[in-house]
Amino acid sequence: MKTKHSLLALLLALSLCLSLCACAAAEDAAFDAALPVRVMTLNGSTGFGMAGLIAASDAGEAALNYRFSVETDASNVTAALVSGDCDIAALPTNAAAALYNKTQGKVQVLALNTLGVLYLVCDKSADIQSFADLEGETVFVPAQNPSFLFSFLCKANGVNVEIDNSFAQPAELNGAVAAGSVQIAVLPEPLLTVARAQNKDLVVALDLTEEWDKVAEPGSLVQGCVVVRSDFAAEHPAELRVFLEEYGASVELLSADPAAAAQKIEAAGIFAKAAVAEKALPRCNPCFIVGEEMQQRLGAFLEILFESAPQSIGGALPGEDFYCILK
Repeated sequence: MKTKHSLLALLLALSLCLSLCACAAAEDAAFDAALPVRVMTLNGSTGFGMAGLIAASDAGEAALNYRFSVETDASNVTAALVSGDCDIAALPTNAAAALYNKTQGKVQVLALNTLGVLYLVCDKSADIQSFADLEGETVFVPAQNPSFLFSFLCKANGVNVEIDNSFAQPAELNGAVAAGSVQIAVLPEPLLTVARAQNKDLVVALDLTEEWDKVAEPGSLVQGCVVVRSDFAAEHPAELRVFLEEYGASVELLSADPAAAAQKIEAAGIFAKAAVAEKALPRCNPCFIVGEEMQQRLGAFLEILFESAPQSIGGALPGEDFYCILK
């Protein structure tokens, strides 16, 4: 009898424990649907993955109370993160690392959203089939990150190339390439698609993502990400999980239904023409990578930038707390 009573007591205790665990899990999963979540994104490929979520929010179908803003200048986004006027943002990965260093860890990276978007293009008079063919050539490259990455690739391949930053902004270089006044250049998508539509003699000679994988850790060319203010991540983990679920589904739309995604991209003001966005999407290499894989890929990328252009990431490698990995 005593054994039966002991067994019954044990079963009751286990039942109570499971009930408490279930309650705790339910409590952890609860989120505040009314909480304003301020999200900023840049136009262009870094913002493509946000378009579906913006559309869902506008239609009243999103789980959270999002307040979206699409910006053309990354400095507006970083300033809003610093001031606390923005909670979550899509930024270039090097800008995210630089902001972490500038603010002593007040922002964290939440997800990777864009792999490599750079391509070396030339007119038909140039015969460029490998980096070796660039020896002694002048290549026009947008300033800052594209130049840092291309310079690394030139050094890794042992070729001497003159990098010309006369057209510092990608849009400026795109116009020169489209007009045929530049023979060899590095362009990002989706501007590359625009240039090729205007200049039929333009050839995509090298996919710089493929070239990167030959000389660095494969998959480590990661150019776009989503960041979160560290205070927001600490105070609202449940809402952050919901955002990640909805954002992941939004990114998935880019490959599942490119035509519909392109329409949403145009409607959100992330890129001017849906037709161009749809055509460019495969070469924009959108992704949704979180957790340890995010840290591994981004860590490898930032190590290369730190060695080759430390100023591009704020002069130091971010600490472990840069990576927001939800448990």
